[in-house]
Amino acid sequence: MKEVRHILGISGGKDSAALAIYMKKNYPELKIEFYNADTGCELSDTMTLLDRLSSFLGGIKKLKASAVEDSLEEIPFVHFLKAQGGFLPSPNARWCTKKMKLEPFEEYVGGDYAISYVGIRGDEDRDGYISSRPNIQAVFPFRKNIWSLDVINLVLGNGSIKKMVDIVRELSGDFITKDEFIEILEQPLTKSFFYSKKLNALLDLDIRLFNHAVFDFLKTTDYPVGKLDSFPLLDNTDVLVKADIFKLLEDNGVGVPAYYNEIPFEVDGQTGTYCRSRSGCYFCFYQQKIEWVWLYEQHPDLFAKAMEFEKDGYTWNQGETLAELIRPERIRQIKLDVIRRQKENAKMGKGSSLVDILTGDDVLCTNCFI
Repeated sequence: MKEVRHILGISGGKDSAALAIYMKKNYPELKIEFYNADTGCELSDTMTLLDRLSSFLGGIKKLKASAVEDSLEEIPFVHFLKAQGGFLPSPNARWCTKKMKLEPFEEYVGGDYAISYVGIRGDEDRDGYISSRPNIQAVFPFRKNIWSLDVINLVLGNGSIKKMVDIVRELSGDFITKDEFIEILEQPLTKSFFYSKKLNALLDLDIRLFNHAVFDFLKTTDYPVGKLDSFPLLDNTDVLVKADIFKLLEDNGVGVPAYYNEIPFEVDGQTGTYCRSRSGCYFCFYQQKIEWVWLYEQHPDLFAKAMEFEKDGYTWNQGETLAELIRPERIRQIKLDVIRRQKENAKMGKGSSLVDILTGDDVLCTNCFI
């Protein structure tokens, strides 16, 4: 039987960095391979965090797509942009993710069985990366449910009820909720009792029992986790949220990337703050308008480079060029909108930082599987 590899991709953002620290400290018995996929277009703050994290972890492997190894272009993104005929990536055409993140990762894994540890937090409502390769399985240690959507659909499907019930009955250990657990398992999925409702009912009853049952189920499949004799995350009941992530980074000397630091600005006599809410390329098309303004005002050289990529009608933002976005009146409108949203959050007792009001933190462009 092939050995199962444990792999953790680090984007340079807070969540994947914190996950690397968390796994290194809590599961030292796992021989985890840490890597970063290089785009050549990261902020200097990102590179600083990667350097600090590399020292803590004992090294981070740098990956580049094999297509750029003999390229005349030093920057991977520029190589692929030219191959795309100047067509900029977008939410509907994320070729940058595919070419600079997914393909190097899957080349690195090859045909080996691999478990990919992904840093989606417990307070995020998204599913995350599921590989199209059957030999790669994603696991999410920060969430209440550590399993990927495809695994949940398999083990909780109506066709698996009998098998799961039999597995639970045979499980050894101090699981005092078995009978109640089985009652929930035996309920078939319906329009009113759907996957997420059944999943949450089981997790609320006993996370450890659910994980052990899923593990034994996976042993009957070709999933990589099922190839293991044991898996320490089965007894993990931690659920980590944003505050926990920042604390992990600070407490372990790695620190939070400087681009998360809120910078005050003033417009029309009102004060707001801005920063960057995500890791990744400085021109990431997932950036909100205010993040583009932040880049323009804090890193004008990088903003100018991003403008140079806008050619032949291809723009980073749909319906608006970067030149249009930085007109004084447009910047004023964008900042006033942020101030309004920050005030609304404050009134509701919610966080009012830019990271708090923006959605998609460490979003799929850089963290599709990291």
